[in-house]
Amino acid sequence: MKNIQILNTEILSNNWYTLKKVTFEGTQNDGTTITQSREAYDRGNGAVILLYNKAQVTVILTRQFRLPTYINGNEDGMLIECCAGLLDNDNPEECIRRETEEEMGYKISSAQKVFELYMSPGSVTEILYFFVAEYEHAMKVNDGGGAEHEHENIEVIELPFADALEMIKTGEIRDAKTIILLQHAKLNNLLS
Repeated sequence: MKNIQILNTEILSNNWYTLKKVTFEGTQNDGTTITQSREAYDRGNGAVILLYNKAQVTVILTRQFRLPTYINGNEDGMLIECCAGLLDNDNPEECIRRETEEEMGYKISSAQKVFELYMSPGSVTEILYFFVAEYEHAMKVNDGGGAEHEHENIEVIELPFADALEMIKTGEIRDAKTIILLQHAKLNNLLS
């Protein structure tokens, strides 16, 4: 579609983030003009990181409750995933360094950006910035667990890289951003 023109934007919800109903007009490939309405959820952009230790061949992940997975049949609502967070007013690397310390208890000085992706472009505006970083136990500055005022209650999990890859096969890891970063680490031999 080309020649997109927004005709109307209606705010359906502005409770947690913003859900909009957007009516737009556009020209299809055959030259016809159509009008459509779609809903888009704007929660801001985010960043995600995989921490890995090359010498130990381990990774650090998190486990936390995710209401949408519970609603959709995930028995206890718990999800194993890489550390992630919303950018707020930070740039992606500042955000992920802050989140790494808050959620995982590790203070990293830098992170390598590997790519940026839309995770659910049919309904969510978010771009997610993907990072990897090596960690050592000397970088641990606290127990992690997330920001207390956000009631995140995050469990920090350090495990062998091979176990994390196996957990994808068994269905224990079902989070897309985590699977993408674990596969990136495998394809690029980050732990070998």
